[in-house]
Amino acid sequence: MDADRIIGSAKEMAGGVEGTVGEMAGDPKTQAAGKAREAAGTVQNLYGQAKDAVRDATDTAASYAKDAYENSGESFRDGTQALSKKVQDNPLGALLVAGGIGFALALLMSRPARRPPPRWRYYG
Repeated sequence: MDADRIIGSAKEMAGGVEGTVGEMAGDPKTQAAGKAREAAGTVQNLYGQAKDAVRDATDTAASYAKDAYENSGESFRDGTQALSKKVQDNPLGALLVAGGIGFALALLMSRPARRPPPRWRYYG
């Protein structure tokens, strides 16, 4: 729990008490000051809640990243095994896919470089 939440809750409670005392005494200045303190406490409490939410989200994201990093070797190994099984099951299809990828890469690499369009200059 964040310190801003604790302080904000205390200010909110004190402002409520001050506003009630001002209302009972019929003093609008004290009542307004209590409402202002209560509002400031509410804002500070909400700020503390937002900080807690961000901290929790950061911790969750870090734990997910850590788990993904620790399990990445297993995922890679499983993917490699699945790919090798597909190639063993259908060698002709794998050969055609590899040839298609090689052909596409050859087309992309053998293209002439793009030239910028000519710039016409008019003086006059």
